[in-house]
Amino acid sequence: MESCAVILESGLDALNIAWTEEQIGRLLAFLRLIEKWNKAYNLTAIRDREDMTRLHLLDSLAVLPHIKGPRVIDIGTGAGLPGIPLAIFLPEIQFTLLDSNAKKTRFVQQAVLELKLNNVEVRHSRVEAFQPEQKFDTVITRAFAALPAIMQTTAHLLGEQGVLLAMKGQNPRDELAEVKVKSSVIALKTPGVEAERCVVIIQKDAISVG
Repeated sequence: MESCAVILESGLDALNIAWTEEQIGRLLAFLRLIEKWNKAYNLTAIRDREDMTRLHLLDSLAVLPHIKGPRVIDIGTGAGLPGIPLAIFLPEIQFTLLDSNAKKTRFVQQAVLELKLNNVEVRHSRVEAFQPEQKFDTVITRAFAALPAIMQTTAHLLGEQGVLLAMKGQNPRDELAEVKVKSSVIALKTPGVEAERCVVIIQKDAISVG
């Protein structure tokens, strides 16, 4: 795990994200849990731990500057990405991690317990069926669906001043042309990852008008 720690530390420095030894320790513990459960639960197709460090942990944290609290929901969280890495670095924000796959939410619940993340709630539900008591300030998705589907299925979760963050690979110009709403596309540079990354940012009022 030493090489993963080095990748994390240098990667976080490159992202201008301040870190503590405790946060690095939690990220590495999370990585170990993914490795341990992956054989039985098929959490990720990526098996190399250094690749996981870059493609999952650092990739999740690249979006950190755009998170708006105090309430955030990660839709289709899968193995807890990007929700768990973000929750480790944003302890003042309350995260809800939602997925329709029971095996994956079981893993995420176990990870939350073992990592002692008091700011994370795990919910097993389809996004369309999830009706929270309170709306969210940020809805975030990572490799979840095309933008039209994301907007259609998550609009009911956003508060009046809420924002939708859709993490994507290349700039999804065709999807943006289809939804025809005001949006921002910001390039994300994940340290050690050559592939293009970006986040599409759409305000709640743009979705309502659209």
